[in-house]
Amino acid sequence: MSDPGRGGAIVVTGFGAVTPLGVGARLLHERGVAGDASAAGNHPSVRPADFTATDHLPRNLVRRTDRFTQLALVAAEEALVQAGKRGTERAPWPADRVACVIGCGLGGTASFEAQREVYEREGAGFVSPLMVPQMMANAAAAHLSMRHGFRGESLCVASACSSGAQAVGAGMRLLASGAADAVVAGGAEASSSELVAAAFGNAGALSPSGTPRPFDADRDGFVIGEGAGVLVLETAAGAARRGAEVLGIVRGYGATSDAHHVTAPDPSGGPAGRAVALALREAGAAPGELAYVNAHGTGTALNDRWECEALRGVLGPAALAELPLSSSKGALGHLFGAAGAVEAIVTLQALRHRVAPPTAGLRRPDPALGRLDLVRTARKLTPGAGEDTFLGLSTSFGFGGHNAALVLAVEGRS
Repeated sequence: MSDPGRGGAIVVTGFGAVTPLGVGARLLHERGVAGDASAAGNHPSVRPADFTATDHLPRNLVRRTDRFTQLALVAAEEALVQAGKRGTERAPWPADRVACVIGCGLGGTASFEAQREVYEREGAGFVSPLMVPQMMANAAAAHLSMRHGFRGESLCVASACSSGAQAVGAGMRLLASGAADAVVAGGAEASSSELVAAAFGNAGALSPSGTPRPFDADRDGFVIGEGAGVLVLETAAGAARRGAEVLGIVRGYGATSDAHHVTAPDPSGGPAGRAVALALREAGAAPGELAYVNAHGTGTALNDRWECEALRGVLGPAALAELPLSSSKGALGHLFGAAGAVEAIVTLQALRHRVAPPTAGLRRPDPALGRLDLVRTARKLTPGAGEDTFLGLSTSFGFGGHNAALVLAVEGRS
């Protein structure tokens, strides 16, 4: 969507993150590049480092919200400040022209489980009336709009592990249609509970060793992570009018459905590959122009094999063999509904700083995955063939057969 017809390219003017690597998009990049394996040895889950909600939000707001909403609000504040919000001032767009799209896969599981315990112990009369507004998956988008007075469209994209990426895609379409001047888009998740871990463990997806190793011959599943990633999107023309710094461009978005199985991917990889092809087509880019791929890379035996075949099918064996590729889930764990948004930020940071983060935990690349240029230590990036800009691809796939891909670009000096 490099030229949507209403203000030119869709650009990123702010981003923020809260992840197991720390609070802030800077730490996400720096610790990721350093190969920090925060997710290793924390079976079955890993939470954001150094994050205490009351350090960032009013106590009365913390009491009324679930942890996933708190993570989203803090990530959004960082993104909005970077985009031009100053202190307690309103954001630099008309309030009714700002939309909020926050993806979430599971919603407020912590609030639900806490109130379930109260119900079983004390009875119905002691259940908090706040439980439903805390656990509802759209709570993060709702509180974001309320906290900043944004009166444009607000919604939650709930498509499992592709939610965050599809939230960015939905934001692009709102801007392209002229329905908003700015969109605060991303994803948030906080579902590191024993119940959720038990479910994924019984499904064979959770790592028994407690160490995620995407693309490794010894990979045995993922570790659950918590976090949030939020981006501020606007048109290039809108950003230029207010003199905003452009941090990157969302050049293309593609999404498809497997229409195959509620948890297992389509074994042909065709629909997933088509999502990538659609994103490249919208970006007007060829596979050889990519400089980096941030793969979904969950570290399960099935997903890594299937994803590599899907990428090989659309990019071509030769291009994929020479394209730096890594997964953030070795460092972050699987952030579910937040993963796609956080990984879009990882990709943008890699392109901006011209260095790709490694796949933490990767020791012995699985030869059964075919020829891949897996990033095992931080790697300097070079632009793809015929490109003056640095292009990156970020892929996300979710239960239910949801497939999403984003093509991101950074121009100029780092």
